[in-house]
Amino acid sequence: MVVFPIQTRETIDQFSFQTTPVLVVEKFLSLEDRQRFREGMAHAQWTALQDLPKTKQDFPHSGNWSKAEIQGPHVEFLMDRLALPCIKTYVESFPDITGLHMSFSYYSYGSGDCLLTHDDTAQTYGGPNAPRRRLAVVLYLHEEWHPDWGGELIVYRQPKSKGTESDLRVTHCISPLPGSLVVFSVPRFHRVCRVDETAGQHKRLSIAGWFMTEHRQAQGVIR
Repeated sequence: MVVFPIQTRETIDQFSFQTTPVLVVEKFLSLEDRQRFREGMAHAQWTALQDLPKTKQDFPHSGNWSKAEIQGPHVEFLMDRLALPCIKTYVESFPDITGLHMSFSYYSYGSGDCLLTHDDTAQTYGGPNAPRRRLAVVLYLHEEWHPDWGGELIVYRQPKSKGTESDLRVTHCISPLPGSLVVFSVPRFHRVCRVDETAGQHKRLSIAGWFMTEHRQAQGVIR
């Protein structure tokens, strides 16, 4: 297993997704940051996986985790926290960009919940003209997490054959430590391990989503 180094706030400014496709920063969010986002969670409208038929079809046997839309000032607060040069530089490096987009949601995983292996491409809805996912982002908001509770984010080396999972190799096994940030380039196969029953009533709380680019269509192909 090849494990890329964990970055610190002091080294983030020198980070490049062109050379290292996965960014992991522990203690990225302060206690106050997490409390502020959880206040937003408390007032959000939640939808369970069983009520998301298309998503449930893509991720069968994944428990019944739930998601909610991030509202109002919490969106601005999130964008302020994610205003990192390495993100901006990478997202804007693609040719023929006609628009920049973002999509982020709150997520809550409890005992028995997981997310099966995927690379964030098959789950892109909206047809060939939809924005292209470029960077996936995860921020952990809970206050406590024990190793026995599971819920790790597993990231794989990209397979040699496009679109296959036959030769996947783990590069990261990332524990959902409170306040941590994970960002990785898309496409990249990954999954969320099942939250163990030892977690009891504790929830794996996060913000997750993507930075995306929109492109002009040339000869029926999106660049």
